[in-house]
Amino acid sequence: MATPEEKTYRVVVWATGGIGSIAIRTAHQRPNLDLVGVWVHSPEKDGKDAGELANGEPIGLKATTDTEALIALKPDCVIYAASGPERDALAVPDYVRLLESGINVVTTSTTRLVNPHAYQPTEWRDQLVTAAKQGQVSLYASGIEPGFAADYLPLVLSTQSSSVDKIHAFEIGLYDDYGVPDIMSDALGFGRPLDYQPWIGFPGAITGEWQGQIRLVAEALGIPVDGFRETFDRAVTERTLEVAMGTVEAGTCGAIRMQAIGVADGRDVITIEHVTRLAHDVAPDWPRGIGDLSYRVQISGDPDIDCTLAATLKDPRKAGVGHMTSGAGAMVATAMRVVNAIPYVVAAEPGLLSAVDLPLTIPKHAYVAGQ
Repeated sequence: MATPEEKTYRVVVWATGGIGSIAIRTAHQRPNLDLVGVWVHSPEKDGKDAGELANGEPIGLKATTDTEALIALKPDCVIYAASGPERDALAVPDYVRLLESGINVVTTSTTRLVNPHAYQPTEWRDQLVTAAKQGQVSLYASGIEPGFAADYLPLVLSTQSSSVDKIHAFEIGLYDDYGVPDIMSDALGFGRPLDYQPWIGFPGAITGEWQGQIRLVAEALGIPVDGFRETFDRAVTERTLEVAMGTVEAGTCGAIRMQAIGVADGRDVITIEHVTRLAHDVAPDWPRGIGDLSYRVQISGDPDIDCTLAATLKDPRKAGVGHMTSGAGAMVATAMRVVNAIPYVVAAEPGLLSAVDLPLTIPKHAYVAGQ
Protein backbone atom coordinates (compact mmCIF):
# COMPACT_ATOMS: atom_id res chain seq x y z
CA MET A 1 0.00 0.00 0.00
CA ALA A 2 1.32 3.45 -0.91
CA THR A 3 2.18 5.79 1.93
CA PRO A 4 0.52 9.26 2.02
CA GLU A 5 3.67 10.81 0.56
CA GLU A 6 3.69 8.39 -2.42
CA LYS A 7 0.12 8.95 -3.56
CA THR A 8 -1.13 11.57 -6.01
CA TYR A 9 -3.80 13.94 -4.74
CA ARG A 10 -6.40 15.78 -6.82
CA VAL A 11 -6.60 19.35 -5.54
CA VAL A 12 -8.60 22.51 -6.13
CA VAL A 13 -7.33 25.96 -5.16
CA TRP A 14 -10.02 28.29 -3.83
CA ALA A 15 -9.22 31.88 -4.95
CA THR A 16 -6.30 33.49 -6.77
CA GLY A 17 -5.10 36.13 -4.32
CA GLY A 18 -1.59 36.19 -2.88
CA ILE A 19 -1.72 32.86 -1.04
CA GLY A 20 -3.89 31.18 -3.67
CA SER A 21 -1.51 32.17 -6.46
CA ILE A 22 1.43 30.63 -4.60
CA ALA A 23 -0.59 27.47 -4.01
CA ILE A 24 -1.54 27.27 -7.71
CA ARG A 25 2.09 27.42 -8.81
CA THR A 26 3.23 24.83 -6.28
CA ALA A 27 0.33 22.44 -6.90
CA HIS A 28 0.96 22.66 -10.64
CA GLN A 29 4.62 21.74 -10.16
CA ARG A 30 4.49 19.07 -7.44
CA PRO A 31 4.46 15.52 -8.85
CA ASN A 32 2.20 14.28 -6.03
CA LEU A 33 -0.44 17.00 -6.59
CA ASP A 34 -2.83 17.09 -9.56
CA LEU A 35 -4.33 20.57 -9.87
CA VAL A 36 -7.78 19.91 -11.33
CA GLY A 37 -9.62 23.16 -10.62
CA VAL A 38 -9.41 26.76 -9.42
CA TRP A 39 -12.28 28.81 -7.96
CA VAL A 40 -12.59 32.56 -8.51
CA HIS A 41 -15.12 35.02 -7.13
CA SER A 42 -15.47 37.61 -9.88
CA PRO A 43 -17.14 37.02 -13.26
CA GLU A 44 -14.22 38.92 -14.84
CA LYS A 45 -11.90 36.04 -13.92
CA ASP A 46 -14.30 33.26 -14.90
CA GLY A 47 -12.82 31.24 -17.75
CA LYS A 48 -9.38 32.83 -17.53
CA ASP A 49 -6.28 30.66 -17.37
CA ALA A 50 -5.54 30.00 -13.69
CA GLY A 51 -1.79 30.32 -14.20
CA GLU A 52 -2.18 33.71 -15.87
CA LEU A 53 -4.33 34.89 -12.96
CA ALA A 54 -1.78 33.61 -10.47
CA ASN A 55 1.49 34.89 -11.91
CA GLY A 56 1.05 35.54 -15.62
CA GLU A 57 2.18 32.13 -16.88
CA PRO A 58 -0.56 29.98 -18.49
CA ILE A 59 -0.95 26.39 -17.29
CA GLY A 60 -3.87 25.28 -19.49
CA LEU A 61 -6.46 25.20 -16.71
CA LYS A 62 -9.44 27.57 -16.70
CA ALA A 63 -10.64 29.11 -13.45
CA THR A 64 -14.35 29.05 -12.69
CA THR A 65 -16.99 30.63 -10.47
CA ASP A 66 -19.01 27.38 -10.57
CA THR A 67 -18.75 25.80 -7.12
CA GLU A 68 -20.80 22.75 -8.04
CA ALA A 69 -18.62 22.03 -11.07
CA LEU A 70 -15.55 21.97 -8.84
CA ILE A 71 -17.24 19.69 -6.31
CA ALA A 72 -18.21 17.38 -9.17
CA LEU A 73 -14.50 16.94 -9.95
CA LYS A 74 -14.27 15.00 -6.65
CA PRO A 75 -10.94 16.44 -5.53
CA ASP A 76 -9.22 14.88 -2.55
CA CYS A 77 -8.60 18.31 -1.05
CA VAL A 78 -9.40 22.00 -1.49
CA ILE A 79 -6.68 24.54 -0.69
CA TYR A 80 -8.86 27.36 0.61
CA ALA A 81 -7.26 30.82 0.42
CA ALA A 82 -10.15 33.25 -0.04
CA SER A 83 -9.87 36.43 2.03
CA GLY A 84 -11.91 39.45 2.97
CA PRO A 85 -13.22 41.44 5.94
CA GLU A 86 -16.03 38.92 6.55
CA ARG A 87 -13.92 35.87 5.77
CA ASP A 88 -15.29 33.57 8.51
CA ALA A 89 -18.93 34.36 7.75
CA LEU A 90 -18.31 33.61 4.08
CA ALA A 91 -15.81 30.77 4.51
CA VAL A 92 -17.63 28.57 7.04
CA PRO A 93 -20.57 27.83 4.67
CA ASP A 94 -18.01 26.94 1.99
CA TYR A 95 -16.19 24.62 4.38
CA VAL A 96 -19.45 22.93 5.35
CA ARG A 97 -20.47 22.39 1.71
CA LEU A 98 -17.06 20.93 0.81
CA LEU A 99 -16.79 18.71 3.87
CA GLU A 100 -20.33 17.36 3.43
CA SER A 101 -19.33 16.47 -0.15
CA GLY A 102 -16.46 14.31 1.07
CA ILE A 103 -13.69 16.80 0.26
CA ASN A 104 -10.89 17.55 2.70
CA VAL A 105 -10.08 21.22 3.26
CA VAL A 106 -6.81 22.92 4.18
CA THR A 107 -7.18 26.64 4.78
CA THR A 108 -5.22 29.79 5.52
CA SER A 109 -8.35 31.94 5.65
CA THR A 110 -9.77 31.21 9.10
CA THR A 111 -6.76 31.71 11.34
CA ARG A 112 -8.56 30.98 14.60
CA LEU A 113 -9.17 27.43 13.38
CA VAL A 114 -5.49 26.61 14.01
CA ASN A 115 -6.91 25.39 17.33
CA PRO A 116 -10.32 24.09 16.28
CA HIS A 117 -11.17 22.96 19.82
CA ALA A 118 -11.16 26.60 20.97
CA TYR A 119 -12.86 28.01 17.87
CA GLN A 120 -15.78 30.37 18.41
CA PRO A 121 -18.67 30.66 17.81
CA THR A 122 -19.48 27.14 18.92
CA GLU A 123 -22.44 27.02 16.51
CA TRP A 124 -20.06 27.29 13.56
CA ARG A 125 -17.67 24.76 15.08
CA ASP A 126 -20.52 22.31 15.59
CA GLN A 127 -21.54 22.74 11.94
CA LEU A 128 -18.00 21.95 10.82
CA VAL A 129 -17.73 18.90 13.09
CA THR A 130 -21.03 17.55 11.77
CA ALA A 131 -20.03 18.19 8.15
CA ALA A 132 -16.65 16.47 8.57
CA LYS A 133 -18.33 13.47 10.15
CA GLN A 134 -20.89 13.29 7.36
CA GLY A 135 -18.26 13.49 4.62
CA GLN A 136 -15.69 11.39 6.52
CA VAL A 137 -13.02 14.00 5.80
CA SER A 138 -10.99 16.62 7.67
CA LEU A 139 -10.36 20.36 7.90
CA TYR A 140 -6.97 21.82 8.82
CA ALA A 141 -6.00 25.49 9.20
CA SER A 142 -2.47 26.83 9.36
CA GLY A 143 -0.06 29.55 8.26
CA ILE A 144 3.18 31.05 9.50
CA GLU A 145 1.43 33.13 12.22
CA PRO A 146 -1.00 31.93 13.39
CA GLY A 147 -0.20 28.29 12.66
CA PHE A 148 3.53 27.98 13.19
CA ALA A 149 5.76 30.69 14.65
CA ALA A 150 3.88 31.42 17.89
CA ASP A 151 2.25 28.04 18.51
CA TYR A 152 3.78 25.02 16.75
CA LEU A 153 7.38 26.28 16.76
CA PRO A 154 7.41 26.76 20.56
CA LEU A 155 6.26 23.16 20.92
CA VAL A 156 9.02 21.91 18.59
CA LEU A 157 11.61 23.94 20.51
CA SER A 158 10.30 22.59 23.83
CA THR A 159 11.39 19.09 22.82
CA GLN A 160 14.82 20.28 24.01
CA SER A 161 13.51 21.31 27.44
CA SER A 162 13.97 19.66 30.79
CA SER A 163 11.61 22.22 32.33
CA VAL A 164 9.58 25.16 31.00
CA ASP A 165 8.87 28.24 33.11
CA LYS A 166 7.35 30.57 30.50
CA ILE A 167 7.14 31.14 26.74
CA HIS A 168 7.20 34.44 24.84
CA ALA A 169 6.60 34.43 21.07
CA PHE A 170 6.91 37.52 18.86
CA GLU A 171 5.98 38.65 15.38
CA ILE A 172 7.91 41.84 14.57
CA GLY A 173 7.00 43.25 11.19
CA LEU A 174 7.03 46.22 8.85
CA TYR A 175 3.58 46.58 7.26
CA ASP A 176 4.27 49.56 5.00
CA ASP A 177 3.30 47.51 1.93
CA TYR A 178 -0.05 46.29 3.27
CA GLY A 179 -2.63 48.37 1.43
CA VAL A 180 -6.01 47.42 2.88
CA PRO A 181 -7.34 50.62 4.51
CA ASP A 182 -10.31 49.10 6.32
CA ILE A 183 -7.99 46.72 8.17
CA MET A 184 -4.98 48.99 8.60
CA SER A 185 -6.85 52.18 9.47
CA ASP A 186 -10.25 51.18 10.86
CA ALA A 187 -9.38 47.88 12.58
CA LEU A 188 -5.79 48.57 13.66
CA GLY A 189 -5.78 52.38 13.88
CA PHE A 190 -2.80 53.20 11.67
CA GLY A 191 -2.83 56.78 10.44
CA ARG A 192 -5.39 57.74 13.07
CA PRO A 193 -4.90 60.08 16.06
CA LEU A 194 -4.38 58.27 19.36
CA ASP A 195 -7.83 59.28 20.60
CA TYR A 196 -9.38 57.08 17.87
CA GLN A 197 -10.65 53.71 19.12
CA PRO A 198 -9.64 50.94 16.66
CA TRP A 199 -11.37 47.56 16.73
CA ILE A 200 -8.24 45.79 18.01
CA GLY A 201 -8.18 48.07 21.06
CA PHE A 202 -11.62 47.06 22.33
CA PRO A 203 -11.46 44.83 25.44
CA GLY A 204 -11.26 41.17 24.49
CA ALA A 205 -10.33 41.69 20.82
CA ILE A 206 -6.67 40.71 21.23
CA THR A 207 -7.29 37.70 23.47
CA GLY A 208 -10.15 36.70 21.17
CA GLU A 209 -7.73 36.49 18.26
CA TRP A 210 -4.88 34.65 19.98
CA GLN A 211 -6.19 32.73 22.98
CA GLY A 212 -6.76 29.65 20.83
CA GLN A 213 -3.03 29.50 20.10
CA ILE A 214 -2.20 30.00 23.77
CA ARG A 215 -4.56 27.16 24.68
CA LEU A 216 -2.97 24.93 22.04
CA VAL A 217 0.50 25.43 23.54
CA ALA A 218 -0.75 25.18 27.12
CA GLU A 219 -2.69 21.97 26.56
CA ALA A 220 0.18 20.33 24.69
CA LEU A 221 2.65 21.13 27.51
CA GLY A 222 0.22 20.53 30.37
CA ILE A 223 0.35 24.16 31.55
CA PRO A 224 -2.76 24.94 33.65
CA VAL A 225 -3.71 28.28 32.08
CA ASP A 226 -6.68 29.60 34.05
CA GLY A 227 -7.06 33.10 32.61
CA PHE A 228 -6.05 35.59 29.95
CA ARG A 229 -5.09 39.22 29.81
CA GLU A 230 -4.04 41.56 27.03
CA THR A 231 -2.06 44.73 26.43
CA PHE A 232 -2.33 47.27 23.62
CA ASP A 233 -0.06 50.22 22.93
CA ARG A 234 0.42 52.68 20.07
CA ALA A 235 3.20 55.02 18.97
CA VAL A 236 2.98 58.00 16.65
CA THR A 237 5.19 58.63 13.68
CA GLU A 238 7.18 61.86 13.91
CA ARG A 239 7.23 62.27 10.13
CA THR A 240 4.67 61.87 7.35
CA LEU A 241 4.84 58.43 5.73
CA GLU A 242 3.79 57.38 2.23
CA VAL A 243 2.81 53.72 2.48
CA ALA A 244 0.55 51.30 0.62
CA MET A 245 -2.52 52.24 2.66
CA GLY A 246 -2.00 55.91 1.76
CA THR A 247 -0.50 58.96 3.45
CA VAL A 248 0.06 58.64 7.20
CA GLU A 249 0.46 62.10 8.68
CA ALA A 250 3.04 62.94 11.34
CA GLY A 251 1.52 62.77 14.79
CA THR A 252 -0.79 59.84 13.96
CA CYS A 253 -0.38 56.15 14.76
CA GLY A 254 2.63 54.62 13.01
CA ALA A 255 3.16 51.51 15.15
CA ILE A 256 1.14 49.21 17.38
CA ARG A 257 2.16 46.67 20.02
CA MET A 258 -0.20 43.91 21.18
CA GLN A 259 0.14 41.10 23.69
CA ALA A 260 -2.18 38.20 24.44
CA ILE A 261 -1.10 36.54 27.67
CA GLY A 262 -2.03 33.22 29.26
CA VAL A 263 -1.94 33.27 33.06
CA ALA A 264 -1.34 30.27 35.35
CA ASP A 265 -0.94 30.33 39.12
CA GLY A 266 -1.05 34.12 39.03
CA ARG A 267 1.89 34.37 36.59
CA ASP A 268 2.21 35.30 32.93
CA VAL A 269 3.29 31.99 31.38
CA ILE A 270 2.53 32.17 27.64
CA THR A 271 2.72 35.46 25.74
CA ILE A 272 2.07 36.09 22.04
CA GLU A 273 3.23 39.57 21.05
CA HIS A 274 2.92 41.43 17.76
CA VAL A 275 4.94 44.59 17.08
CA THR A 276 3.83 46.18 13.82
CA ARG A 277 5.40 49.32 12.32
CA LEU A 278 4.92 51.39 9.19
CA ALA A 279 8.61 52.47 9.25
CA HIS A 280 11.64 51.12 11.04
CA ASP A 281 12.28 54.38 12.91
CA VAL A 282 8.85 54.46 14.60
CA ALA A 283 8.81 53.29 18.25
CA PRO A 284 12.58 52.65 18.33
CA ASP A 285 12.46 51.45 21.94
CA TRP A 286 10.07 48.58 21.18
CA PRO A 287 11.39 45.08 20.32
CA ARG A 288 13.17 44.82 17.00
CA GLY A 289 13.58 41.86 14.68
CA ILE A 290 15.59 40.84 11.63
CA GLY A 291 14.89 42.76 8.43
CA ASP A 292 11.30 43.70 7.65
CA LEU A 293 9.56 40.67 9.15
CA SER A 294 10.73 38.06 11.62
CA TYR A 295 9.54 35.84 14.43
CA ARG A 296 11.15 35.07 17.77
CA VAL A 297 10.47 32.46 20.45
CA GLN A 298 11.97 32.71 23.92
CA ILE A 299 11.51 29.81 26.32
CA SER A 300 12.58 30.39 29.91
CA GLY A 301 13.42 27.15 31.63
CA ASP A 302 16.11 24.53 31.67
CA PRO A 303 17.75 25.33 29.31
CA ASP A 304 16.76 28.84 28.21
CA ILE A 305 16.01 28.75 24.48
CA ASP A 306 15.99 31.72 22.10
CA CYS A 307 15.14 31.20 18.43
CA THR A 308 14.63 33.83 15.70
CA LEU A 309 13.07 32.96 12.34
CA ALA A 310 12.96 35.02 9.15
CA ALA A 311 11.48 33.85 5.84
CA THR A 312 12.90 35.71 2.83
CA LEU A 313 12.90 35.24 -0.95
CA LYS A 314 15.71 35.51 -3.46
CA ASP A 315 13.34 35.53 -6.45
CA PRO A 316 9.66 36.36 -5.74
CA ARG A 317 8.56 35.55 -9.28
CA LYS A 318 10.09 32.09 -9.10
CA ALA A 319 8.24 31.44 -5.84
CA GLY A 320 4.91 32.48 -7.36
CA VAL A 321 4.83 35.96 -5.79
CA GLY A 322 4.27 38.76 -8.26
CA HIS A 323 6.59 41.27 -6.56
CA MET A 324 8.88 41.65 -3.58
CA THR A 325 7.25 42.82 -0.37
CA SER A 326 8.40 42.68 3.22
CA GLY A 327 6.05 39.73 3.81
CA ALA A 328 6.61 37.84 0.55
CA GLY A 329 8.63 35.07 2.19
CA ALA A 330 6.04 34.72 4.93
CA MET A 331 3.32 34.47 2.29
CA VAL A 332 5.09 31.49 0.70
CA ALA A 333 5.61 29.93 4.13
CA THR A 334 1.92 30.43 4.95
CA ALA A 335 0.80 28.71 1.75
CA MET A 336 3.22 25.83 2.21
CA ARG A 337 2.03 25.15 5.76
CA VAL A 338 -1.22 23.88 4.23
CA VAL A 339 -0.02 22.64 0.83
CA ASN A 340 2.63 20.42 2.43
CA ALA A 341 0.05 19.09 4.89
CA ILE A 342 -2.33 17.73 2.22
CA PRO A 343 -1.11 14.09 2.22
CA TYR A 344 -1.26 13.96 6.01
CA VAL A 345 -4.69 15.62 6.24
CA VAL A 346 -6.18 13.24 3.68
CA ALA A 347 -4.75 10.28 5.61
CA ALA A 348 -5.94 11.53 9.01
CA GLU A 349 -9.02 10.41 10.89
CA PRO A 350 -12.02 12.59 9.95
CA GLY A 351 -12.57 15.75 11.96
CA LEU A 352 -11.18 19.19 12.71
CA LEU A 353 -7.39 19.01 12.98
CA SER A 354 -4.68 21.09 14.63
CA ALA A 355 -0.95 20.80 14.00
CA VAL A 356 -0.51 18.57 17.06
CA ASP A 357 -2.97 16.07 15.53
CA LEU A 358 -0.69 15.52 12.53
CA PRO A 359 2.82 14.12 12.13
CA LEU A 360 5.53 16.49 10.93
CA THR A 361 4.24 17.63 7.53
CA ILE A 362 7.49 17.10 5.63
CA PRO A 363 7.33 18.05 1.92
CA LYS A 364 8.67 15.01 0.09
CA HIS A 365 8.83 16.77 -3.30
CA ALA A 366 10.22 20.19 -2.38
CA TYR A 367 13.80 19.49 -3.45
CA VAL A 368 14.58 20.51 -7.03
CA ALA A 369 17.92 19.25 -8.38
CA GLY A 370 20.33 21.87 -9.67
CA GLN A 371 18.75 24.81 -7.85
